[in-house]
Order: sequence, then structure tokens, then C-alpha cells
Amino acid sequence: MKRTYAYLLAAAGIVAAISGVAIAQQKMAPAAAPAAPAPAAVVAAPAVTTSSAAFDIKSVQNMPVGLERGKAIASGVCASCHNADGNSTVPLQPKLAGQHEAYLLKQLHDFKPAEGATEAARANMINAANGQVVVSTMAGQVGALSNDDMKSLAMWFSAQKLVPDVAKQDDPTLSKLGEKIYRGGIISKNLPACAGCHGPTGVGIMAKYPRVGGQYSDYLAVQLKAFREDARKNSAPMQDIAKRMTDTEISAVADYMAGLR
Repeated sequence: MKRTYAYLLAAAGIVAAISGVAIAQQKMAPAAAPAAPAPAAVVAAPAVTTSSAAFDIKSVQNMPVGLERGKAIASGVCASCHNADGNSTVPLQPKLAGQHEAYLLKQLHDFKPAEGATEAARANMINAANGQVVVSTMAGQVGALSNDDMKSLAMWFSAQKLVPDVAKQDDPTLSKLGEKIYRGGIISKNLPACAGCHGPTGVGIMAKYPRVGGQYSDYLAVQLKAFREDARKNSAPMQDIAKRMTDTEISAVADYMAGLR
């Protein structure tokens, strides 16, 4: 028994010695260099047209007036603000998809001075941030467009399917006010019902009255204010009507129109 116990002690000592050597070797061995990070995958940035500077309007001048010409111009000039299909994703930039062709054409012309005029009817706009009248950014966009270019653009955008906005007002009192103004006006202020010209569902009437149903409420509100402040001068009736409206009434009816279908 004593001999066996001695053997066991000896074996344990050998194991301990071997373990100690292994541990010492691990401590003495230089630390392995960290693995080099895998190279990041190269992802090509999507090609987005952000400026008309990347598009030469001369490139479409030999194309016939029509959808294809309009599509090319929309992609090269209009896409950065309105998207190529006219469904803007910026609430202060209007949705053009599904708008009446004749109305779109008139607006494009109105950003240019009429013959004999010193200023365009839509030369100015309202800065939504501070309510100040400023020069419209659209003049520079349409300046190089010919009549045929504008006809083609109007055709293209009117042929696209509108992705409508929605009403966002969660105050029932203001929702009812917006509905009241749109459907029946305010008799005491001699304010006519919007539906009389723009229709019960906001689809408008061809060249005269635009589609307002599903349009961004932010854009609608700032346009009503532009009419009220005479910053936008291409509709005398709307200038007169907007002057009778308060900011609260404008916001309420703009939100209601956004939800019309």
C-alpha cells in the first residue's frame, strides 16, 4: 500500500510539472495577431437624379410630344422633388400624379412670365417655415422647357396613378370644421363650399379646378396662404376666397381634402 501511494504521488507530481510547463509556454508565446477585418462589401449607391444639371433638355428635342418625352423630362428634371412618377414623398412638394393634364400645363406656363408681363403669375411662393413671401424655386426648373416639353410633362404626370395622402387631424372639432368648409362653406363669412368647384370627392374639373383629394395637406395649406397673401396670383377667385380664411380654417380644410377619395 505504501508503495502504491508513493507511485500515485509521483504520478501526480509529473502531471503537475507537465501542466506547469504548458502554462508557462502559453504565457511566453507571443499573442496571436488579431484577425484582419473582412473587407467591407462594396455597395453601389443607387443612381438618383437630384438636379437638372445631370440632364440635358436638348436630348429630348427630337422626340415626339407624348408620354415618353414627358417621362424622360420627369426623370431628369422633376424627380428630385416630385419623383419620376409624380408621387412626391415630401409633404411640401405636391403630388402631380393623376392631376388634370390641362391644369398641369397651365401651372407650368404660369411659372413663366406671360408675354408682355414683367413677372410670372407664380413667381413667388410662401416659405412654410416662417410664412414669408419668397421667390419660387420652380422658375429655374421650367425656364428651359419649351411648350412641347411642358405638354409632354403634363401628359406624363396626368397618366400616372396617384398614391394619395391621408387626413391626420385627430381633433374632432377641427375635423368637423374642415368638412363643414369643404362641403358647405361658411355662410356668415360668404365663404363658398370647396366642393362646388372641386367636387364632392376632390377630383376637380379638368382645366379649371385641380384635383385636391389625396393631395398633401401641408402643400394645400401653404398654397391657400399663398393665395391669401397674393404671393400666388394665377387665380383671382382663389385669392378672394383665401382672404376670408383664418390659419385654423385653412389647416382644417387642407387636412380634410387630404383624406378625400
